[in-house]
Parts: sequence; structure tokens; C-alpha cells
Amino acid sequence: MTFADLALTDPVRDALGARLRPLPDPAADVDRALTRYHQAFADLPTPLLQQIIDFGRHNDAPGLMLVRNLPRDAELPPTPVDGGPAQGRTSFVAEGVLLGLTGLLGEPIGVLTEKDGRIVHDVVPVPQGAHAQTNQGSAVFLNFHSDITYDAIGRYDLANPDFLVLNCLRGAPDGDAVTYYADARAICAALPDSVVDTLRSPLFRLNAPGSYTRDVAEGDEVLSEPVPILSGAARFPEIAVSANGTRPLTRGATAALEALRQACRVAADEVRLSPGQALLINNRKGVHARSVFQARYDGRDRWLQRTYIRRNLWSVRYRATPEDRRVHY
Repeated sequence: MTFADLALTDPVRDALGARLRPLPDPAADVDRALTRYHQAFADLPTPLLQQIIDFGRHNDAPGLMLVRNLPRDAELPPTPVDGGPAQGRTSFVAEGVLLGLTGLLGEPIGVLTEKDGRIVHDVVPVPQGAHAQTNQGSAVFLNFHSDITYDAIGRYDLANPDFLVLNCLRGAPDGDAVTYYADARAICAALPDSVVDTLRSPLFRLNAPGSYTRDVAEGDEVLSEPVPILSGAARFPEIAVSANGTRPLTRGATAALEALRQACRVAADEVRLSPGQALLINNRKGVHARSVFQARYDGRDRWLQRTYIRRNLWSVRYRATPEDRRVHY
């Protein structure tokens, strides 16, 4: 099974909301906020809590989990149009849901080249980025990809987030925004062994994420060292692909990459997120994508909040900034 679907009962949702509602903006002290969110989520029914925790800790767990009927803020300001945090928030239930789920999977991190290092990312359509292969886009299909981070050592597949959480504050008004997730296990099962072998060879260079390359001269690319797209044990493959472009180095690799793209479309699960729903994504077990959707920039557009999560911060300590132990270069 590669997709799990959980729902809180109304009494559980209301009790969790009552615990989250009085809590302040977590940005002032993230570590203290995470501790309070641990306390709030610890009172979830044990079977439900265990399913979420097991999602993060077992190799054979699903790569995607939808959690429904979560608490919501009673009021929201307009959807921001600049990709930054909204102004005028009077409650922070959404952040509590986002960071509470995050804390059950690992440690939230910030990356300076993504949302200026913020821990909570507001994922909204931005006019200037409508056609970009980034979370600001809406007018183009966001290709199947892993969320990767530029790394000066030349490997964009090592310091990636292990997980993402997407919490929906406001859905797309036309209901046309679809999130896709293709699990590497299903992808490999759909491909010939010869193609899988090619994808496991270091015949590909990943382009740095669009957020990193916005300041790079037009037409230039910031590419990784040659790496495989698939790695790890055959039973539990890991996948890393860049939305901003993956450059095959041979004809065979070019054909394998195209076969991978087709397999992703065949293997993908589809989710249309609505308010009160959160999507837990294993960023190593699979790749995700997003459909074209209509953006109006009128304050009512789709609005998600996202976290990047590492199981622990030790293995990326070489990237830590001196100013903030959760924020990385």
C-alpha cells in the first residue's frame, strides 16, 4: 500500500482544536511551540496517533497519507499574493496542525534559498511565478519531482527533506488544483528491469531548484554531479528528480527518463486538498506533481502551508547557519 487515508472524528477534531486555539504564533519560539504541539497531539486516540507515527518510521509504510477533518481557523485573511506570510492573522490553528503533524515525523528545517529560511512555507500562486516550475506556479503543470536543496558539494539528493507536510487553509476556488504522488515502488513495478538499471546508474544531473536559480542568468543551469535517479534496496527504492530539469547524459538515460515520466503518470495517486485536510509526503519514497489551476490573485486563491522535515538534524549539520540551528544554507 502506498497511500493511506485517515480521518479524525468530530469530537477528536474539536478537542484538538480547543488545545491549539489559544496557542500564539509559533514563529516567536519554534522549539517551544513544537513542544506545546507535542502535548496537544499526544491526546489523539492511540490507534490514530500510531498510524501517523508509523508513517514516518517504517520502511514499508505508505509514501503518502491524507489526514482529514482537522481543526481550522475560524477566520482567515486574504490569501497572500507575494509568496510570504499573510498579514493580519488573529489565530494560528493552521500552524498548530502543520507543526503538530510535522513533529510526529521529525524536525522541521528551514533553507535560506526557500522562503528565506522560514520554517512555515506559505504555498500560494504568485503572478510573477505563474509559469515557473516552483510552488509559485499555477499556469503550468509542475513536473513530478522531489523537493531538493542546492548543495555546494554537488549532490542535491542527500540533504533533501525526508518528508513534507502540506496543510490546506483554502482550496482552489474552482476545485481544479490536483496534487499527484507516484511512489517509487509502484514506478519500478511499472518499468522494465533494463530501464530500472539505467535509472540506478549515475547518468543524470539534477538542476538546482527554481528558488535557487531565480537570481542566475537566464538560460544558465546549476547542475549537480552525475547521480542516479533511483537508489537503495530493490524492496525499498529511493528516488530523486528535479522539477526544474533533470539532464540525462546518454541516449539510454534520455529514454529511461522519458519512461520514468510516463510511469509516474500511470502510478500516481491524486488528491484535491480542501480546508481541514493535510497531506503527509515521504520525499524519498516517491515524487509529487501539481496540475494547472486557475489563479485570480483576488485573496481567495488556493493557500497551503508546508514544512520541510528531517528525521534528525545531525546529518545536515554541515549546512547549519550560525544564526539559527533550524535554518540551513
